[in-house]
Amino acid sequence: MGSNIGDRRAYLRAAIKILKNHKDIEIRNISGIYEAEPEGYVSQRKFYNIAIEVETTLSPMELLRACQFVEEFLKRKRKIKWGPRTIDIDILLYGSQEIKGKELVIPHPLMCQRAFMLMPLLEIAPDAKFPSGLPVSSCLDSLSTPFNAIRIGNLE
Repeated sequence: MGSNIGDRRAYLRAAIKILKNHKDIEIRNISGIYEAEPEGYVSQRKFYNIAIEVETTLSPMELLRACQFVEEFLKRKRKIKWGPRTIDIDILLYGSQEIKGKELVIPHPLMCQRAFMLMPLLEIAPDAKFPSGLPVSSCLDSLSTPFNAIRIGNLE
């Protein structure tokens, strides 16, 4: 999850609260907050990013729809690709499943290029693996900017 508009912590907390209230989603773990420079469209405020681990009976597409509901509820606007947003929720991994659909690709196709995704994920799941069995931590060595995401504290 990421936010770079308004009270970034409040948006992250609100997104978690909404997901917690979903009857088919249980939040198991929440990373610390990582601050990172924006990617792509760089003329915007830094992002606060976190990773959460959930347990769910939802299918990957149903989970995507739940995440999109949260984004819409929190007034995310999609005007500029990679532009400012109140909340952005991506599904990085879904167990050992690999999905290559029009609307959803898992593992997230840009995860290995983005410290702001990897660092919070590895904080809560240091042994995370791709469906191939390759450790997610192996991506850290190939990052061009490995310290672009700096841990700045906890959400609480």
